[in-house]
Amino acid sequence: MTSTGNDTARNFNLDQELPHAERYERAREHVKVVKALWDSWEDDAFIRDKETGRFFDQDKVHEINHRGQHFSVKGPLNVARPVQGHPVIVQAGQSEDGRRLAADTAEVIFTAHQTLASAQEFYRDIKQRVRAAGRNPDHVLIMPGVAPFVGRTEEEAQEKYRKLTELILPADGVALISGLTGGTLDLKGFPLDGPLPPLPATEGMKSRQALIRQIADEHNFTIRQLYEWIATARGHFTIVGSAVQVADMLQLWFENEAADGFNILPPYLPTALDDFVELVIPELQRRGLFRTAYEGTTLRENLGLPRPENPWTAARSHPQAAA
Repeated sequence: MTSTGNDTARNFNLDQELPHAERYERAREHVKVVKALWDSWEDDAFIRDKETGRFFDQDKVHEINHRGQHFSVKGPLNVARPVQGHPVIVQAGQSEDGRRLAADTAEVIFTAHQTLASAQEFYRDIKQRVRAAGRNPDHVLIMPGVAPFVGRTEEEAQEKYRKLTELILPADGVALISGLTGGTLDLKGFPLDGPLPPLPATEGMKSRQALIRQIADEHNFTIRQLYEWIATARGHFTIVGSAVQVADMLQLWFENEAADGFNILPPYLPTALDDFVELVIPELQRRGLFRTAYEGTTLRENLGLPRPENPWTAARSHPQAAA
């Protein structure tokens, strides 16, 4: 609901993308609507009594009758309440509007950082905002994206990185930078081995644009070096090293208020994923940092997130509290 670009907007009944802040307000209302729809059937609404022919309890299905600035939805949903109560709500975005939305609605936050300090600032800020919103910070998991090039030695990992990035066509690399900075940056005429020019202001991908600028400046990258670095992970953290080195970095972030877990972004498939599973996971398990068996049968259970209570059922069970 916060996607950028006019082409995307035209797939959702709009002529052009909405201003940045309005996209997030629309997303906030969208989350409210879908959560109400997920709750429109109580968990035990379906009776399925073959003898009486009674399929469901009419008193346990509810219209939501939502009328807002962006959506008008009567409900109820035409399927049962999800097994997880609600599907896990995952949000991505690091702008001020994105942080506010995440603190109020998200259960998992997918974020991009290049340094421990940046990840820690985001982590601590979000946890404080979640607490201020009256939510449990332990029930909002921050999971930065990580693209690992893993080798049995650091030299082997560096060779994998070199071989992959050498395959990038310059035209594609330049197009990637333009796309990730809002689609308004024209790099034609700029030398590939020169610095990234100033980025024009855009209503599009504000947080990602700022991140690309940060990567270029902190590493003193040329345009060529920049697109080689971001091509595998679109600005997320790239780690190149042995299994021990990769595990060291993940442990450092996890134990120092930078991450509750990670969204692993294999640079190429299936080999890079196999490398991570076969080399890094055993190392993390040896350190007691990764499970050896799943805790449950749903994503929500395996993330340690509570199952949302149905508000209609709660009101029925505690009518005085609802009043």
